[in-house]
Amino acid sequence: MSRPHRPLLFMSAVMAALAVVATGGLLLDDRTLDGMPVWAKPLKFALSLGIYGVTWSWLLSLVPPAKRTARWSRWLGTVLAAAALAEMAVIVTQAARGRRSHFNVSTPLDSALYSVMGTTIVALMVANVLAAALVARERRAEPADAWAVRIGLAVSAAGMALGYLMVRPTAAQLAAPVVTAVGAHGVGVADGGPGLPLLGWSTTGGDLRVPHFVGMHALQALPLLALAVRRVADRTARLRLVAAGGLGYAGLTALVTWQALHGQPLLRPDGPTLAAAGLLLALTAAVALSALPSLSAPAVRRTAAATPAEVKP
Repeated sequence: MSRPHRPLLFMSAVMAALAVVATGGLLLDDRTLDGMPVWAKPLKFALSLGIYGVTWSWLLSLVPPAKRTARWSRWLGTVLAAAALAEMAVIVTQAARGRRSHFNVSTPLDSALYSVMGTTIVALMVANVLAAALVARERRAEPADAWAVRIGLAVSAAGMALGYLMVRPTAAQLAAPVVTAVGAHGVGVADGGPGLPLLGWSTTGGDLRVPHFVGMHALQALPLLALAVRRVADRTARLRLVAAGGLGYAGLTALVTWQALHGQPLLRPDGPTLAAAGLLLALTAAVALSALPSLSAPAVRRTAAATPAEVKP
């Protein structure tokens, strides 16, 4: 196993410091932007990117240092760290100015900053996909761990890609005589309306930030699931439980994407969405329950082995 990736850990440390600064901003700065405190977005991104950096530092340590791909993986990790820091610099700068960081092209400066952010996001996504491919190739002694990482990487990459649904200009923006914004996260409603506390996700329409967030954090959720089932004695059962978690998480990401694209608030799903959620839950439960025979098999074998001893005179 390689040593932890220092640039990624440094990036996470910077994000932790920025989270403290943003929390102070929430307490001391009463300005709002699109109906939310101006420091809410820096806090959310600092927490998310900080966790992202720690996770990738661990993932890249899975590539043995003696392998030829180790050098490439560490270089890609540095790209991830630099891109995240650059994106966060724009977000914090715009928050301090009381301006939107995303989709904002209302002035030459705002447009330039948004272009910088767009470039860093592209670099982040490309490096994420390439690094994921290198890490996913690594074989591990525990199949459940290996598949948790692989599925988490795939769903996370998909979640990151879903962010591009937000950068497309809306019909209203295309029809406007003066373009001040390009892209939006609301579907069926304008950005800046009523939303969930701190998260800001719309409570009146669809919100593309939901699948983006859910998908990206498969990178943490599924390896944590693999860690949680380590106490299960049977290897086949562990693998099936991880498969159930992967199916459920990938299905959840697809479901909230469908929900957002149909203009539904996260907490107000319609009948078809609830039906799809019920079907997903049933399928996930069926795969998880398939682990039960493996869990009970050792006990059966022990009982059978003990029988001759019990019938001796």
